Amino acid sequence: MENILLVLTYIAVTASAISGSLEARKHEMDIVGAVTIAFVTAFGGGTVRDLLLGRTPIFWVVDPWLSIVTFIVAIISFYWLDRISEKYLNIPDAIGLGLFSILGVTYALQFEVSAIVAVLMGVITGVFGGVLRDLLCNRIPNVFRQSTELYATCSFTGSWVFILLTWAHLNDLIAAMIGAATIFILRLLAIRFKMTLPSP
Repeated sequence: MENILLVLTYIAVTASAISGSLEARKHEMDIVGAVTIAFVTAFGGGTVRDLLLGRTPIFWVVDPWLSIVTFIVAIISFYWLDRISEKYLNIPDAIGLGLFSILGVTYALQFEVSAIVAVLMGVITGVFGGVLRDLLCNRIPNVFRQSTELYATCSFTGSWVFILLTWAHLNDLIAAMIGAATIFILRLLAIRFKMTLPSP
């Protein structure tokens, strides 16, 4: 299972680094800004999760290849993904949200915390990198904006799906894939159909 978690971490970090780098370019930052935003987006949520759980050293400190991959992906995204349509930029963000959320739940459960705490750790892992990305890009984070399509809600829902499937003794990998896919699909549907939480 540890090898599977490692693979999922690399996929999530790569997707989030792409999202961060492209967001930086959209805000007319240079390559230094793009690499910085990529690192913050890829590592922000997992760092907060590890600190809250007392899980040290932090995941990207243990594996230096994560930083190398993030650096390379950020540069490639910044210079060579300039012809991607705006509507496709949400895909890597949704992938990162789904995978990081499930990783957050999984690592939290290893500490034998309650289900609600595990789900909250999943949400924090999934969304906090994006929160830091938006703050550094000088805007209110998407997750907090009334007009933004469902974001944290997708992570929360998919994390509970994963928890319930593990309680039903489904294979951990299958449960993780279903949970991540739930988050990914919900996020894309929310964007497609402009689904938001009720406003006051």
